[in-house]
Amino acid sequence: MPYPHRRVIASRIGRSLVAVATIAALPSAIAAQPALAAAPQKAAYLNPRLPVAQRVSYLLGRMTLQEKIGQMTQAERGAIDGDRDQITTLALGSVLSGGGSVPADNTPAGWADMVDAYQSKALATRLKIPLLYGIDSVHGHNNLVGATVFPHNIAMGATRDPGLVRKEEQITAMETKATGPQWVFAPCVCVTRDLRWGRAYESFGEDPGLVIKMETGLEGFQGRNKGDLATNKHVLATAKHYAGDGDTVFGSSTSGTYTIDQGVTLTDRKHFAKVDLAPYVVAVKKYGVGSIMPSFSSVDWKEDGAGNPIKMSASKELLTDVLKQKIGFDGFLISDWEAIHQIPGDYATQVRTSVNAGMDMFMEPYSAPQFEQTLLAEVQAGRVKMSRIDDAVSRILKAKFELGLFEHPYTDRSNAKTIGSPEHRAVAREAVAKSQVLLKNSRNALPLRKNGRIYVAGANADDIGNQAGGWTVTWQGSSGRIIPGTTILDGIKQNSSNVTYSADASAPTSGSDVGIVVVGEKPYAEGVGDVGNGHTLNLSDADKANIDKVCGAIKTCVVLDVAGRPQIVTDQLSKMDAFVMSWLPGSEGAGVADVLFGKRPFTGKLSVTWPRSENQEPINVGDRNYNPLFPYGYGLKTRSH
Repeated sequence: MPYPHRRVIASRIGRSLVAVATIAALPSAIAAQPALAAAPQKAAYLNPRLPVAQRVSYLLGRMTLQEKIGQMTQAERGAIDGDRDQITTLALGSVLSGGGSVPADNTPAGWADMVDAYQSKALATRLKIPLLYGIDSVHGHNNLVGATVFPHNIAMGATRDPGLVRKEEQITAMETKATGPQWVFAPCVCVTRDLRWGRAYESFGEDPGLVIKMETGLEGFQGRNKGDLATNKHVLATAKHYAGDGDTVFGSSTSGTYTIDQGVTLTDRKHFAKVDLAPYVVAVKKYGVGSIMPSFSSVDWKEDGAGNPIKMSASKELLTDVLKQKIGFDGFLISDWEAIHQIPGDYATQVRTSVNAGMDMFMEPYSAPQFEQTLLAEVQAGRVKMSRIDDAVSRILKAKFELGLFEHPYTDRSNAKTIGSPEHRAVAREAVAKSQVLLKNSRNALPLRKNGRIYVAGANADDIGNQAGGWTVTWQGSSGRIIPGTTILDGIKQNSSNVTYSADASAPTSGSDVGIVVVGEKPYAEGVGDVGNGHTLNLSDADKANIDKVCGAIKTCVVLDVAGRPQIVTDQLSKMDAFVMSWLPGSEGAGVADVLFGKRPFTGKLSVTWPRSENQEPINVGDRNYNPLFPYGYGLKTRSH
């Protein structure tokens, strides 16, 4: 779930406080309504034995327009935490935690207490409609310190193991739901077609067939049957970002300093259906995904002549005609973070356009009161039909009934003890090992002998924040020991008692049997990580210097790349005996050492094409004149000891 380019990261807290004050000052359309009679204690919609569709119909018939609009509104916890009664007065349907938006007590109990406190305010409304709480659990319950943090999706694509992805997301669902949230803004089923995109690591790969193969994660989140949603092991999933966000043109973004994220997908309908739309058809028809998040990006149809892009949040063709009617999506659409603010026109036009296009719930983090008042006025003026409102609210209520929230609105904490458990971390460690891609292995440099004399260089060897990447505790992630787990260096030390570590390769190398240089990126998320926005695919000068020094001094030299996307190593490759793409492994860095030392074999295959140079992007399998450094699907294998 993206965060707007207009927000400067360093000032987010300050802006949040201003936003809270603004909301408190806004009059509430809900609060201004006359008092309504209490709902009957045994209203039919509260009968769990009735079919969901019937319960939705009964409840919808009892709701006022204002209550319906409240269900279509989602606010950020930072905007309502200081005055939780806003949940009641605005009749909010949903609250979310953005990246890094956490309770003061960032523990399982702290989360559950916070979510339950919000829920109590929703249950204080006339009809006692429970709150749906959403969060970005994109590689584990990554906002919670202590949760199991899995490799990012680009690494999971390299495993080619759909069963493992299913297991990963089932663990993520269990750990998330045990702390309160019942809804995750995951998985990203976009198809990444340009590695310069700062979100490339959120995609399973460049081939829509691979992305579809890995959509087993939807089953992990939601379960196999509708009844699974109401258990304490599953959550409502969100397929995102519909559609084409991985296929935008470099330089087309108009969001601040971004270069490609939130840009324009210049395409024809045939290519769009084959590449960008295909994963959503499977998400709906095979897995019955409960919610879908339209992208910030725009689409510009070549058939209509380039130059007239339309924002996805404003496209009735794609949201209603294609997704809801042609494909048959019966869940609800949730807008991205203030996404409708990017639609041309004033705020009323933005709201009206997106609702009429088919958007059902609106992520208006700091402007929920304004949104409700605006939509109310649009309906009263006849510019938005009641039938469209009823359709949106019916879809939202359907999810709440299927989740069992009316029967069990508060957090079931019985699985809290499993959060970050050895069993869950073992699955993550397996995922790390299976995601490692061996790209070069001269003279059978790998696997390494145990207890050899090993020299390790590179800051990313011993930085769990860097190896976890973005979307870890905070939106952008950060360097340092920000979460519990094992670094790659920790894993190496589990296999050898004779390890010298020097981040900058300044320590003497003499006497070493093997040199391991860990290069890569520092954390980033979304358009902040776009190439051209302060980032590049090239290795840093420090990384190049470490390779030169260690590989020039030690007979056997292994290089690991810890990054969210391939980096340019064309000129350095000949200096290495072995080269491994380690991706962003998450909290279990010891899984990297498992394949280095032959406890597990190398089996990973590239989920994206590896370019020779940055200016070769975009390059994808099937292109004419396809001449990458390493092709899509490449990966050497080894045997385990």
